[in-house]
Amino acid sequence: MSDKHSKSFPQYLSKPFQVLWFEVDELVIFLFCLTATLLYGKWMWLVFPVAMYGYIRTKRNNPRGFLKHLLYIMGFVQMKGYPEYFQKEFHE
Repeated sequence: MSDKHSKSFPQYLSKPFQVLWFEVDELVIFLFCLTATLLYGKWMWLVFPVAMYGYIRTKRNNPRGFLKHLLYIMGFVQMKGYPEYFQKEFHE
């Protein structure tokens, strides 16, 4: 086979994409906090590291998908193929 059609296979299929030492969702939170800190300054320089630490610690101490399910429970995210969180009756 020719080499132009070959692709490298990842070592771990479930390994998340990383930029530096952040996973993608951590990077988004980092950039959001950094932007808010640069816009508002002062006390945000104290909130920024605390927010990052809290987010990363919560993420790593809970099972995979915990934060997405938490957002689903709070009503911020909808999951495809699943009913609304607040739905009381189901008809098949």
